[in-house]
Amino acid sequence: MSKTIGNFKLTVMEGEFTDSQIFVMLGENGTGKTTFIKMLAGVEKPDTVDGIDIEVPEFCVSYKPQKLASTYQGTVRQFLHEKIRDSYTHPQFVSDVMKPLKMQQLMDQEVQHLSCGQLQRVALCICLGKPADIYLIDEPSASLDSEQRLVASKVIKRFIMHAKKTAFIVEHDFIMATYLADRVIVYEGQPAVDCTANAPQSLLSGMNKFLSHLEITFRRDPTNFRPRINKLDSAKDREQKSAGSYYYL
Repeated sequence: MSKTIGNFKLTVMEGEFTDSQIFVMLGENGTGKTTFIKMLAGVEKPDTVDGIDIEVPEFCVSYKPQKLASTYQGTVRQFLHEKIRDSYTHPQFVSDVMKPLKMQQLMDQEVQHLSCGQLQRVALCICLGKPADIYLIDEPSASLDSEQRLVASKVIKRFIMHAKKTAFIVEHDFIMATYLADRVIVYEGQPAVDCTANAPQSLLSGMNKFLSHLEITFRRDPTNFRPRINKLDSAKDREQKSAGSYYYL
């Protein structure tokens, strides 16, 4: 399917997915990642082809948008009760999501007075608390510090695996993206002009494709195994580029 917004066109290639998988979308700003999420969520409609509407299969989805608004009048407890009444008191959800995200500390605070990071945790909690087949999560790491990002990624990973659901995630934090991804969707093209969302591929081939566009190589830290960027034109950088290995698993 495709979507044209003003002078920008996104083309989405055919792909498939199964449950218990997390798909991370990789691409520069302006390549259409949020547009694709909105099409899956039913917020945006694909372009017609020869006057015929393209139907996106109707999925039961839970969607956390990129931009969060805190206009709700009331406490976090009231907000959760209104949005995910059955989930936020369920013992499994409390132990898997509420406790790691430290929601108990926020329960009696006014939603309007929350910081951006606190609001992000509440939004993530509500997204995962809604019964759905597919979870669409746009930038879960935004406004979170490095420790909170690690916790959030573990919460998402555990939830998707235990619940046997599927998640499509837009994430710009590279370490968080590599931790979360079972498969990756790489976006190519000219940002804000004409881009393509490729079919899902493995973490290794997808990261290699994405990093080759940026001309960046990553190695693994020998002590903690986290991805580390190689200095441009260093011996390691040149060695990996000549081998076509931009990313090491």
